[in-house]
Amino acid sequence: MLTQPTPVIAVLNVHYSRFGDLERADYLVTQPSVPLESYRDGFGNWCTRMIAPAGAFTLTTDGIFRDTGLPDPYAPDAQQHAVEDLPFDTLVYLLGSRYCDTDLLSERAWALFGQAAPGWSRVQAICDYVHESITFDYMKADSTRTAAQTLAGGHGVCRDFTHLGIALCRCMNIPARYCTGYLSEIGQPLPHPSDDFAAWMEVYLDGQWWVFDPRNNTRRTGRILVARGRDAADVPLTQIFGPGTLSDFEVWTHEVDDTPGGNVPAP
Repeated sequence: MLTQPTPVIAVLNVHYSRFGDLERADYLVTQPSVPLESYRDGFGNWCTRMIAPAGAFTLTTDGIFRDTGLPDPYAPDAQQHAVEDLPFDTLVYLLGSRYCDTDLLSERAWALFGQAAPGWSRVQAICDYVHESITFDYMKADSTRTAAQTLAGGHGVCRDFTHLGIALCRCMNIPARYCTGYLSEIGQPLPHPSDDFAAWMEVYLDGQWWVFDPRNNTRRTGRILVARGRDAADVPLTQIFGPGTLSDFEVWTHEVDDTPGGNVPAP
Protein backbone atom coordinates (compact mmCIF):
# COMPACT_ATOMS: atom_id res chain seq x y z
CA MET A 1 0.00 0.00 0.00
CA LEU A 2 1.46 3.33 -1.12
CA THR A 3 0.47 6.77 0.08
CA GLN A 4 1.67 8.56 -3.07
CA PRO A 5 2.99 7.78 -6.56
CA THR A 6 6.30 6.06 -5.84
CA PRO A 7 9.27 4.92 -7.97
CA VAL A 8 9.95 1.19 -7.56
CA ILE A 9 12.77 -1.08 -8.74
CA ALA A 10 11.96 -4.80 -8.74
CA VAL A 11 14.44 -7.69 -9.01
CA LEU A 12 12.01 -10.56 -9.45
CA ASN A 13 12.86 -12.19 -12.77
CA VAL A 14 15.04 -15.25 -13.13
CA HIS A 15 18.79 -14.67 -13.57
CA TYR A 16 20.09 -14.75 -17.14
CA SER A 17 22.08 -17.91 -16.34
CA ARG A 18 18.74 -19.78 -16.10
CA PHE A 19 17.10 -18.28 -19.20
CA GLY A 20 17.71 -21.51 -21.10
CA ASP A 21 15.64 -23.38 -18.50
CA LEU A 22 12.51 -21.29 -19.00
CA GLU A 23 9.59 -23.32 -20.30
CA ARG A 24 7.26 -20.38 -19.79
CA ALA A 25 8.66 -16.88 -19.32
CA ASP A 26 8.26 -15.31 -15.88
CA TYR A 27 6.94 -11.97 -17.08
CA LEU A 28 6.46 -9.28 -14.45
CA VAL A 29 2.83 -8.17 -14.19
CA THR A 30 1.51 -5.24 -12.16
CA GLN A 31 -1.97 -4.46 -10.93
CA PRO A 32 -2.92 -1.79 -11.81
CA SER A 33 -0.90 -1.88 -15.00
CA VAL A 34 1.90 0.69 -15.30
CA PRO A 35 4.68 1.28 -17.85
CA LEU A 36 7.77 -0.87 -17.16
CA GLU A 37 11.39 -0.20 -18.06
CA SER A 38 13.98 -2.97 -17.69
CA TYR A 39 17.77 -2.93 -17.49
CA ARG A 40 20.68 -5.06 -16.32
CA ASP A 41 22.52 -3.83 -13.23
CA GLY A 42 26.27 -3.91 -12.53
CA PHE A 43 26.05 -7.49 -11.21
CA GLY A 44 24.20 -8.79 -14.26
CA ASN A 45 20.78 -8.95 -12.60
CA TRP A 46 17.61 -8.15 -14.56
CA CYS A 47 15.84 -5.19 -12.95
CA THR A 48 12.53 -3.50 -13.74
CA ARG A 49 11.64 0.02 -12.72
CA MET A 50 8.27 1.69 -12.68
CA ILE A 51 6.22 4.34 -10.92
CA ALA A 52 3.56 2.74 -8.74
CA PRO A 53 0.38 4.75 -8.16
CA ALA A 54 -0.97 5.57 -4.71
CA GLY A 55 -3.08 2.85 -3.15
CA ALA A 56 -2.88 -0.94 -3.39
CA PHE A 57 -0.26 -2.13 -5.89
CA THR A 58 0.54 -5.76 -6.73
CA LEU A 59 3.60 -7.28 -8.43
CA THR A 60 3.38 -10.83 -9.78
CA THR A 61 5.65 -13.19 -11.69
CA ASP A 62 4.84 -16.77 -12.62
CA GLY A 63 7.02 -18.99 -14.80
CA ILE A 64 7.83 -22.62 -15.48
CA PHE A 65 11.46 -23.67 -15.17
CA ARG A 66 13.08 -26.93 -16.18
CA ASP A 67 15.55 -28.26 -13.61
CA THR A 68 17.80 -31.31 -13.66
CA GLY A 69 16.64 -32.40 -10.24
CA LEU A 70 20.27 -33.03 -9.30
CA PRO A 71 21.66 -31.78 -5.99
CA ASP A 72 24.10 -28.87 -5.75
CA PRO A 73 27.50 -29.75 -7.30
CA TYR A 74 30.09 -31.22 -4.93
CA ALA A 75 33.86 -30.88 -5.38
CA PRO A 76 35.67 -31.68 -2.12
CA ASP A 77 39.09 -31.35 -3.78
CA ALA A 78 38.46 -27.78 -5.04
CA GLN A 79 41.40 -25.61 -4.03
CA GLN A 80 41.58 -22.07 -2.70
CA HIS A 81 43.42 -19.48 -4.80
CA ALA A 82 46.14 -17.24 -3.43
CA VAL A 83 44.83 -13.68 -3.40
CA GLU A 84 47.43 -12.58 -5.94
CA ASP A 85 46.19 -15.25 -8.37
CA LEU A 86 42.50 -14.39 -8.20
CA PRO A 87 40.78 -12.95 -11.31
CA PHE A 88 40.22 -9.22 -11.02
CA ASP A 89 36.43 -9.53 -11.13
CA THR A 90 36.39 -11.68 -7.98
CA LEU A 91 38.29 -9.22 -5.80
CA VAL A 92 35.22 -7.14 -4.94
CA TYR A 93 33.86 -10.25 -3.20
CA LEU A 94 36.75 -10.17 -0.73
CA LEU A 95 35.75 -6.75 0.60
CA GLY A 96 33.51 -5.89 3.51
CA SER A 97 30.02 -4.72 2.55
CA ARG A 98 26.84 -3.37 4.14
CA TYR A 99 25.87 -6.59 5.92
CA CYS A 100 29.17 -8.47 5.81
CA ASP A 101 31.30 -6.58 8.34
CA THR A 102 34.60 -8.38 7.85
CA ASP A 103 36.50 -5.83 9.94
CA LEU A 104 34.65 -7.03 13.03
CA LEU A 105 34.97 -10.73 12.28
CA SER A 106 38.47 -11.17 10.87
CA GLU A 107 40.24 -12.01 14.14
CA ARG A 108 37.50 -14.49 15.09
CA ALA A 109 37.60 -16.10 11.65
CA TRP A 110 41.34 -16.72 11.70
CA ALA A 111 41.17 -18.12 15.22
CA LEU A 112 38.43 -20.53 14.15
CA PHE A 113 39.49 -21.51 10.65
CA GLY A 114 43.15 -20.63 10.31
CA GLN A 115 44.16 -24.27 10.80
CA ALA A 116 41.48 -25.70 8.48
CA ALA A 117 42.70 -27.03 5.15
CA PRO A 118 42.34 -24.26 2.52
CA GLY A 119 39.71 -24.79 -0.13
CA TRP A 120 36.47 -26.75 0.00
CA SER A 121 37.15 -28.13 3.48
CA ARG A 122 37.60 -24.65 4.92
CA VAL A 123 34.38 -23.37 3.36
CA GLN A 124 32.50 -26.41 4.64
CA ALA A 125 33.95 -25.85 8.11
CA ILE A 126 32.61 -22.28 7.97
CA CYS A 127 29.16 -23.50 6.88
CA ASP A 128 29.14 -26.10 9.66
CA TYR A 129 30.03 -23.43 12.22
CA VAL A 130 27.35 -21.00 11.02
CA HIS A 131 24.72 -23.72 10.83
CA GLU A 132 25.47 -24.92 14.36
CA SER A 133 25.89 -21.47 15.94
CA ILE A 134 22.74 -19.77 14.62
CA THR A 135 19.13 -20.68 15.32
CA PHE A 136 16.63 -20.06 12.53
CA ASP A 137 13.80 -17.83 13.77
CA TYR A 138 11.55 -16.27 11.15
CA MET A 139 9.78 -14.19 13.79
CA LYS A 140 13.04 -12.41 14.63
CA ALA A 141 13.82 -11.25 11.08
CA ASP A 142 15.55 -7.86 11.03
CA SER A 143 16.44 -6.07 7.81
CA THR A 144 19.29 -4.15 9.50
CA ARG A 145 21.09 -7.11 11.12
CA THR A 146 24.74 -7.54 10.08
CA ALA A 147 26.86 -10.70 10.10
CA ALA A 148 28.58 -9.74 13.36
CA GLN A 149 25.21 -9.00 14.97
CA THR A 150 23.90 -12.37 13.80
CA LEU A 151 26.80 -14.16 15.45
CA ALA A 152 26.42 -12.15 18.65
CA GLY A 153 22.65 -12.71 18.83
CA GLY A 154 22.71 -16.36 17.80
CA HIS A 155 19.56 -16.23 15.65
CA GLY A 156 18.45 -15.11 12.22
CA VAL A 157 16.84 -16.05 8.92
CA CYS A 158 18.42 -17.42 5.76
CA ARG A 159 19.90 -14.07 4.72
CA ASP A 160 21.62 -13.80 8.12
CA PHE A 161 23.11 -17.29 7.85
CA THR A 162 24.33 -16.33 4.37
CA HIS A 163 25.79 -12.98 5.40
CA LEU A 164 27.73 -14.61 8.22
CA GLY A 165 29.03 -17.37 5.96
CA ILE A 166 30.07 -14.83 3.33
CA ALA A 167 31.80 -12.58 5.85
CA LEU A 168 33.79 -15.44 7.37
CA CYS A 169 34.84 -16.68 3.92
CA ARG A 170 36.01 -13.20 2.92
CA CYS A 171 37.97 -12.95 6.17
CA MET A 172 39.78 -16.13 5.07
CA ASN A 173 40.56 -14.62 1.63
CA ILE A 174 37.90 -16.66 -0.19
CA PRO A 175 35.71 -14.62 -2.58
CA ALA A 176 32.06 -15.08 -1.63
CA ARG A 177 28.89 -13.53 -3.05
CA TYR A 178 25.24 -13.38 -2.01
CA CYS A 179 22.53 -15.16 -4.00
CA THR A 180 18.77 -14.91 -3.79
CA GLY A 181 16.14 -16.96 -5.57
CA TYR A 182 13.71 -19.82 -5.27
CA LEU A 183 14.48 -22.96 -3.29
CA SER A 184 11.42 -25.16 -3.22
CA GLU A 185 10.52 -27.72 -0.59
CA ILE A 186 9.66 -30.25 -3.30
CA GLY A 187 11.00 -33.62 -2.24
CA GLN A 188 11.69 -32.54 1.33
CA PRO A 189 10.18 -34.55 4.18
CA LEU A 190 6.95 -33.31 5.70
CA PRO A 191 6.12 -31.19 7.52
CA HIS A 192 8.04 -28.41 5.86
CA PRO A 193 7.59 -24.62 5.88
CA SER A 194 5.71 -22.61 3.30
CA ASP A 195 7.62 -21.67 0.17
CA ASP A 196 9.63 -18.48 0.31
CA PHE A 197 12.51 -16.75 -1.37
CA ALA A 198 15.83 -18.11 -0.12
CA ALA A 199 19.37 -16.84 0.29
CA TRP A 200 22.57 -18.81 -0.22
CA MET A 201 26.15 -18.03 -1.20
CA GLU A 202 28.61 -18.85 -3.95
CA VAL A 203 32.34 -19.09 -3.28
CA TYR A 204 35.19 -18.98 -5.77
CA LEU A 205 37.42 -22.07 -5.70
CA ASP A 206 39.48 -23.79 -8.41
CA GLY A 207 38.54 -21.30 -11.10
CA GLN A 208 34.77 -21.31 -10.69
CA TRP A 209 31.89 -20.41 -8.38
CA TRP A 210 30.31 -23.09 -6.17
CA VAL A 211 27.03 -23.08 -4.22
CA PHE A 212 27.10 -23.35 -0.42
CA ASP A 213 24.08 -22.99 1.86
CA PRO A 214 24.88 -22.24 5.53
CA ARG A 215 21.18 -22.17 6.42
CA ASN A 216 20.34 -25.70 5.25
CA ASN A 217 23.93 -26.98 5.17
CA THR A 218 23.02 -29.77 2.80
CA ARG A 219 22.98 -30.23 -0.95
CA ARG A 220 19.55 -29.28 -2.28
CA THR A 221 17.78 -29.58 -5.61
CA GLY A 222 15.79 -27.05 -7.58
CA ARG A 223 17.61 -23.79 -6.84
CA ILE A 224 16.40 -21.11 -9.25
CA LEU A 225 18.71 -18.10 -9.12
CA VAL A 226 17.18 -14.64 -9.37
CA ALA A 227 20.04 -12.31 -8.43
CA ARG A 228 23.61 -12.06 -7.13
CA GLY A 229 25.47 -9.29 -5.33
CA ARG A 230 27.85 -8.46 -2.51
CA ASP A 231 25.07 -8.89 0.03
CA ALA A 232 21.32 -8.37 0.39
CA ALA A 233 21.68 -4.61 -0.05
CA ASP A 234 22.56 -5.17 -3.72
CA VAL A 235 19.60 -7.41 -4.50
CA PRO A 236 16.41 -6.26 -2.74
CA LEU A 237 13.42 -7.93 -4.33
CA THR A 238 11.70 -4.55 -4.37
CA GLN A 239 13.24 -1.17 -3.66
CA ILE A 240 10.67 1.57 -3.09
CA PHE A 241 11.64 5.23 -3.06
CA GLY A 242 9.03 6.52 -0.64
CA PRO A 243 6.75 5.37 2.18
CA GLY A 244 4.92 2.09 1.73
CA THR A 245 3.54 -0.92 3.61
CA LEU A 246 3.82 -4.56 2.53
CA SER A 247 0.36 -6.02 3.04
CA ASP A 248 0.82 -9.52 1.59
CA PHE A 249 3.62 -11.73 0.25
CA GLU A 250 3.31 -15.19 -1.30
CA VAL A 251 5.79 -17.51 -3.00
CA TRP A 252 4.71 -20.76 -4.64
CA THR A 253 6.57 -23.66 -6.22
CA HIS A 254 4.74 -26.65 -7.68
CA GLU A 255 6.09 -29.68 -9.46
CA VAL A 256 4.68 -29.74 -12.99
CA ASP A 257 3.46 -32.94 -14.62
CA ASP A 258 5.03 -32.64 -18.08
CA THR A 259 3.75 -35.96 -19.39
CA PRO A 260 1.20 -35.78 -22.23
CA GLY A 261 -2.07 -34.63 -20.74
CA GLY A 262 -0.41 -33.66 -17.46
CA ASN A 263 -1.64 -30.71 -15.45
CA VAL A 264 0.11 -27.40 -14.93
CA PRO A 265 -0.90 -25.92 -11.54
CA ALA A 266 -2.37 -22.45 -11.50
CA PRO A 267 -0.56 -19.88 -9.31
